[in-house]
Amino acid sequence: MTKLKKFVIYFFVTYFTFTNICLSAFEINARTAILQDYLSGEILYEKDTQRSIYPASMTKIMTSIVVFDLLKSGDLDLDDKVMVSENAWRLSQSGYSSMFIMVGDEVTIEELLKGIIVASGNDACVALAEGVAGSEEEFAIMMNSKASEIGMYNSNFTNASGINDPDNFSTVEDILLMSNYLIKNYPNYYEYFKEKTFTWDRTGGDPITQGNRNPLLYKNFGADGIKTGYLAVEKYSLASSIKKGERRLIAVGSGFDTKNSRSRQSKKLLTWGLTNFDTIQIAKTNSELSKLQVWLGKKNEVQVYVKEDIYKTIPKARKKNLKAYIEYNGPIIAPIKKNQIVGTLKILYKNEIIKEHKVYALEDIKKLNVISRVIKSINYLIWGDV
Repeated sequence: MTKLKKFVIYFFVTYFTFTNICLSAFEINARTAILQDYLSGEILYEKDTQRSIYPASMTKIMTSIVVFDLLKSGDLDLDDKVMVSENAWRLSQSGYSSMFIMVGDEVTIEELLKGIIVASGNDACVALAEGVAGSEEEFAIMMNSKASEIGMYNSNFTNASGINDPDNFSTVEDILLMSNYLIKNYPNYYEYFKEKTFTWDRTGGDPITQGNRNPLLYKNFGADGIKTGYLAVEKYSLASSIKKGERRLIAVGSGFDTKNSRSRQSKKLLTWGLTNFDTIQIAKTNSELSKLQVWLGKKNEVQVYVKEDIYKTIPKARKKNLKAYIEYNGPIIAPIKKNQIVGTLKILYKNEIIKEHKVYALEDIKKLNVISRVIKSINYLIWGDV
């Protein structure tokens, strides 16, 4: 009775395993770099991505994530205040980028976060770490625990700011993972990263306003984050992101020779990704993907879905090699339970399967009563009608 059915839901789109198509004609002047399409997860460009780097102030992305986790769990509140120690204050007097907090200041969590994210204040990092964990060393343990959870297996954090320490290291691949996690899990707090200025009403002086260190925020091409870095041994680095419509790209580069090079090359990388590739949605989480035929059920078709958003990033102007269809043994015999696996969504390139996703019933389908089943079976025997 049952036979294999194939239901095509998309036809020719394009080939997406494309990394080598454009690499020979495109190069970034950095020691190491990576570019990802956020929705599909596709890596569009990579250059020595597992090379160990000193992340410098890009470390502050993880500092922020640890605090965002505590805000989410309710262990912290943005209005909670932290007392500034002499240890934290000393960093504002040593030539590093600073928020310019003073010993004994009571500063809110939100003010410290903005001091870290916008002004890149190393003093704010120490104050926040001490306020949250008691010491910067204990806070670093929390950072490394989070890094392990995210999958940053080639990273180690020893402080909250990224100041010189040979044991504070990472890779652009890991920084990308961290940046992706931040944007996906904390979209509201991520808004801090696009703020261009932060004003701190400091003790013992006029309010001080500082601009965001991220040069791409001032280029007016859609950049909305995330964090710069600089150490003499590493030179210049930048984790950056751009959003156009629903599409987002994330780039990380390190080993840029100059500030100008960091800005120009990062913009070049993001622009290249936008202009050479498109992102297509194949399926949407928990939404009807299609309908499959049902045998001996109270309905002749069952709505089906997948449990994750499925996107593919493709080179522009190529729409003939990628296709997708649902494969299932059908008609599917009733009864059918909601969330029952009923088929497989297969994505192919040149008739070669490159990705598969389980397909689930979106509804219950009850079995017909005995009389109706007999009539339907007779019809099938006579007419071949299901």
